[in-house]
Amino acid sequence: MGLWDDLVVGEGVRPSYDELAALVAAQAVELTRAREEIGRLRDEVAQLKRRLGMNSGNSSMPPSSDRFSKPAPKSLRGKTNRKRGKQPGAPGASLSLVEDPDRVVDHEPSSCSGCGTELRRHDEVGVTRRQVVDLPEVRPSVTEHRLHRLRCRGCRHVTTAPAPAEATAPACYGPNVTALAAYLLTYQHIPVARTAQLLEDLMGLPVSTGWVAGVLTPVAANLDEFAQRVEQALRVAPVAHFDETGIRVAGRNWWLHVACTPHLTAYLPHRQRGGEAMDEFGILNYFRGVAVHDGLMSYQDFGRKHARCNAHHLRELVAAGEAHPEHTWPTIAFKTLKELNTAAHTARDAGQDAIPAHIRDPLISRFARTLHLGLLLHPPSRDRKQSKTRNLLVRLRDYQHQVLLFARDLTVPFTNNQAERDLRMIKAQLKISGGWRTRHGAHAWLRVRGYLSTARKNGLHIITALRDAVTGNPWLPTNIEIA
Repeated sequence: MGLWDDLVVGEGVRPSYDELAALVAAQAVELTRAREEIGRLRDEVAQLKRRLGMNSGNSSMPPSSDRFSKPAPKSLRGKTNRKRGKQPGAPGASLSLVEDPDRVVDHEPSSCSGCGTELRRHDEVGVTRRQVVDLPEVRPSVTEHRLHRLRCRGCRHVTTAPAPAEATAPACYGPNVTALAAYLLTYQHIPVARTAQLLEDLMGLPVSTGWVAGVLTPVAANLDEFAQRVEQALRVAPVAHFDETGIRVAGRNWWLHVACTPHLTAYLPHRQRGGEAMDEFGILNYFRGVAVHDGLMSYQDFGRKHARCNAHHLRELVAAGEAHPEHTWPTIAFKTLKELNTAAHTARDAGQDAIPAHIRDPLISRFARTLHLGLLLHPPSRDRKQSKTRNLLVRLRDYQHQVLLFARDLTVPFTNNQAERDLRMIKAQLKISGGWRTRHGAHAWLRVRGYLSTARKNGLHIITALRDAVTGNPWLPTNIEIA
């Protein structure tokens, strides 16, 4: 029975004023509780929908986690007026004839293809050139170093000639073989056993897996000065990117930290993700430029200027729009960020120092108003955990200056893609090998990988740079344009 039924005790009996007032008050309480419960259930449904709908397109989840719910390809870049393929004015690459071929083979017809008459050399009227670019047969070259011993006629002491640096044993592999093995391991991400097999099949070098597994240790030992130079250059960079990702070392979960610019790369594997690892890295402690990162709070304890990756924000806004299709603010915020990024690119292409104020300021104002609207539609909860949408809005509001720093300073990028690119192939390595068995092995592999990444960014030939590192004379970043 309801409250009204409780008050009606018989025919002709009417409830008193106080009883009616109590009834209305009780119903108001029940209505309030029902509304709160409906609001809570709506939030839970939205969170569950958002969790079920999470994929690589609306969150930071990798594409490999999509599995059966893989979304249709959808780029956050949006459409442009450019056609597919090579753009006008972009440099092309094609195979062309060379003027000094290594070998020339003449082919002459013996008879006329029309009537069969015998042809002679002095009847020649022209030559058609066709060149075939191919690899010579690859076979190892063995150089024997004979260390002569001579006896002194005075003191009768026997002196042996010193061996060259690469001749470390009676029979050993040279710097070119070592450099190639290191390249295959750290840059092409080929496993140890397959690297040994490749060297034997293609080069005729019957190397052992044990030799391949230990090839990086001496190379990494020669890169200490290089690592110091890179760290010093990163500390004084005006803009640098920072990120971290999970790895496996010695059967345990570790974190890989990266600090980089378009010209520099440095890695550090560490057991911790936060401030302890960043202290040990030793770059953020002295860094005074703009630190671009994904918003991990530990970064806020270092430096003075921060910029947050907006690729993360775009994905989160997509997720918020999918969880709350009745709201328009996620789409407006998404488009506003994209328009600001387009304005920044346009200003850079035009050689301007900043986005014109009449373009920038209205967009920034619209973004702030949109966040305010979203916060009104998603008020704080007093008795339960805040929703992801609410947390996103609060983060965009509280760190709005860091989110929009790219629009005020054109030297700051829109995203943290530089750091993510430098980490992407490390994740591929984890899929291939699962991780590193020892801490020493992880440090050696990542030291060589950082060297190759930096060398590649500066246009160096990778194998040559590796051979120099093997022989103890690595390339050092001295005159890098780190801006």
